[in-house]
Amino acid sequence: MENKLEEITKELITEIGEDPNREGLLKTPKRVAKAWQFFSRGYNQKIDDVINEAIFNEDAEDMVIVRDIEFFSLCEHHLIPFFGKAHVGYIPNGKVIGLSKIPRLIDMYARRLQVQERLTHQVANSIKYALNPKGVAVVMEGRHMCMQMRGVEKQNSFTSTSAMFGQFKKSAETRSEFLDIISRGKI
Repeated sequence: MENKLEEITKELITEIGEDPNREGLLKTPKRVAKAWQFFSRGYNQKIDDVINEAIFNEDAEDMVIVRDIEFFSLCEHHLIPFFGKAHVGYIPNGKVIGLSKIPRLIDMYARRLQVQERLTHQVANSIKYALNPKGVAVVMEGRHMCMQMRGVEKQNSFTSTSAMFGQFKKSAETRSEFLDIISRGKI
């Protein structure tokens, strides 16, 4: 795949009017190919492999929240980055997940061509699948370069998306507690 990506990149450089043999661009096709392999590695990952058996029986009944998880992805409409922070909460139902697995699940889905709306639901569904919790909530806040550097060129805009299941969807009080916690300042 790497060689094909290098060829495509060299063609792209030529198509925009540049010389791929110019000193500064000689190694660009190879670097771009490696970058694309990294950006798209989520296609080769599966939930169960990412979780790697890091699910533990636990009698915890209170909300678990991991917030301010940095993410980046590529907009499937323009192949331009979007990035931001994710906040994930769940209410255990006899099981908890290793905390580091939550950012890993986000990365698995973010490292695919995406729209933020789908990404948000994929993260929530993966937690639901892994734990069968009493509730799951995911809020993602993203800055989209396709809106900031082209098109409408609104540099200070950001997009918020959410996915709520179970208690977070049914109970305004639970949802409010989650939203309050993720909106607090740093510790």
